[in-house]
Amino acid sequence: MDFLPNPESPRSNNSGGSSPNCSPKNLVSVASLSSSAAPAGVASSSSSSSSSSSTSSAAAGAAAPSLSRYESQKRRDWNTFGQYLRNHRPPLSLSQCSSAHVLEFLRYLDQFGKTKIHSHVCPFFGHPNPPAPCPCPLRQAWGSLDALIGRLRAAYEENGGRPETNPFGARAVRLFLREVRDVQSKARGISYEKKKRKKPPPLPHHHHQHQDPPLPPPPGAATA
Repeated sequence: MDFLPNPESPRSNNSGGSSPNCSPKNLVSVASLSSSAAPAGVASSSSSSSSSSSTSSAAAGAAAPSLSRYESQKRRDWNTFGQYLRNHRPPLSLSQCSSAHVLEFLRYLDQFGKTKIHSHVCPFFGHPNPPAPCPCPLRQAWGSLDALIGRLRAAYEENGGRPETNPFGARAVRLFLREVRDVQSKARGISYEKKKRKKPPPLPHHHHQHQDPPLPPPPGAATA
């Protein structure tokens, strides 16, 4: 689940102008003339080299292991957070990132949320299935934020961060997520409490009574 829109591609600077000889039309014509004037041997060798390179690249792509869905999402989340740090004013490095910046990042993501969170004055407050639309704002769901923090916490340590300074595992972040869970649970009328699994009944223990060994027969009984 991507939280940020794709960044815009960099635009070229046309202030300096371009020479007519470097226009795309001229480049195409030059390329076509050079390819038509090339000898047959050169053309065949270039086509064979291109086919061999495409075959080798395809083989390399097939041999590369594919990432799992979790790993792919973790990589996208980490890149998104890195882009957020770079766009911060002033820009921040990973070593400068604290729990306050993580909370700022989570609040920033709310503008891309798709979950309706009813306010206290809304007639559908606490209604799990509202029958009509309402003007309440859209927010990031608690479950999405909780999973996002878990992935970023793991990615931080995988990219050289120390566990004791991990800002995604800070107490302030845990308290924030807990508050979001409680607020959204009341507003949406949904319980986020995990259902406790019933423990299986204990197996009955069979107590074996200890029996004393039989007494030996009296000496007179053996001779009789």
